[in-house]
Formats: sequence, structure tokens, C-alpha cells
Amino acid sequence: MENEKTLGKISAKLIRKLYDENRPIFEIKHAQNILGKSYNATTDLLSDLVKRKIIVRLKAGKYLIIPQEMGSGEDYLGNWYIAGKEIINSKKYYIAFYSAMNHWGMLTQPLIKIFIATPKRQIIPQEMIGKMIFVTVKEKSIWGIKEEWINTKEKIRISNIEKTIIDCLTFPQHCGGITEIAKGIWIVKDKLDYKILLNYVNRHNKNVVAKRLGYLLELFNIGDSDIIFELKKFVKDRYDLFDPTLSIKRMNKNSWRLIDNVGQKQIKNIIRF
Repeated sequence: MENEKTLGKISAKLIRKLYDENRPIFEIKHAQNILGKSYNATTDLLSDLVKRKIIVRLKAGKYLIIPQEMGSGEDYLGNWYIAGKEIINSKKYYIAFYSAMNHWGMLTQPLIKIFIATPKRQIIPQEMIGKMIFVTVKEKSIWGIKEEWINTKEKIRISNIEKTIIDCLTFPQHCGGITEIAKGIWIVKDKLDYKILLNYVNRHNKNVVAKRLGYLLELFNIGDSDIIFELKKFVKDRYDLFDPTLSIKRMNKNSWRLIDNVGQKQIKNIIRF
């Protein structure tokens, strides 16, 4: 284990044993049982490990072992998903946006932050700043959620693949922008249930989301004529911005009444048509 080179014997014993027990998240009592030390001696050791960034304090009495670097593997990301579950203040939370895209195989690059949707405002612990993003959503928009095993012991709540697309098209700023979403849709195009996707669009009932989806499906020539026809019903008089994370340098308008400030050529190049 790489960390052992910088740890003393007692600290190395603790970290090694916690890994052996498949316990990346642990409480003070777990450390006490392993070390056989008093409560005060154990908390002093844990405080030192926090300062040295070997572990991170999630909340009172609960800690997470920090692997060497973000994006080092699924086990690490899984640890952060579980960490979010531990510190979130609502049982209706769910792993969302970029993180859900990662889970469903929609990304081609490492994930370096964890996005969690919650109906209650959540203060990010100091140690989690830069690693976790909590996005407050309306409770009525929490649907299309699955419980998935993240390891042999823990389940997490996460948006299913179709709801992930709806969320991402609603809030492109939490997903790397429209080009990243477009790439993700293309990657999973053969896994999508387009009837469910259309049902979700109708349930969400946001014109701009339906138009962004329809524009991409038509551009990629995926789905079928029925879904395109139904999505066209959301096209009204108003023009909307295709990617709100970008400036309006382009003014390419189209039958979907979207101001395409990305460009079809750029999107097609990204997915390597």
C-alpha cells in the first residue's frame, strides 16, 4: 500500500486493517477496536491523520480513507458516493449529473467531482470542498431513481440512464455542457429506452429540454420518427439557447427554435461521426 511509506507503524496498522475489513468509511469505535487504545488517544491519532490528508472527516465521529488521487478507480469513486450518502441530510438524495453519467458509462474522461442532488440545502464539509457538489432540486423532480449496489455492502440512490439525460439537458452546467451530454447520449444510444425517455420528457414538461433532446436525436439520426414527432410538439414561438454554459457567439437557428451556439460540425467531430 503506497501510503505505508509515509505512515508510522500504528497508523499503517490501522489503515491496512480497515482496508482488509473493506471499511473505507469508519467510525472512532472501529479504530479503537483495531488499535486497542483509549478514546482520547484514538481521536488524537485520527486528528493527526486528517491533518496529513490520510483520512478525511465526514461528520462527527465518522471518517473516510483518502486514496492517492481522484479518479484512481471505481473503488475510489464508490467510496465518495458512499461518503455523500453518509453526510447528506435527506434520504431522498440521489447521485446525479456528471456522476450519474460516469456510472452509466457516458464519460470518456476521469470524473474528479461527485455531484449529488438533494431537496434540502446542504452545507459541504470543509474537507469535501472541491470534491463534492450538492445541487438543490425540487422534491417533485425526484423520480426516475434506482438503487444500485456500489460495493458488496452498500447501495446508493442514482438517477437511471434516461433520467440522467433529462437532468443533464436541464442543467448542462453540472455535466460539462451540451457537448459532453451529446457525447454521452451517443455512447449509450443502443442502451436507451426511447419510450421511457419520451415519457420522462412529458413528465418533466420543459420545452427547452425537449428541444435540446430532439435536436440531438435528429442530428445523430437515432431514436425513431415517432419520438421526433412528439418532441416537435414542444417547439413554440420562443427561441432558447442550446448551451447556456457558452456565450452567444454563434446564432445558428433551426426548426427546433434553438440558438445553436455550439455548432453541428463541432458536435459531430466530438462523437467522431
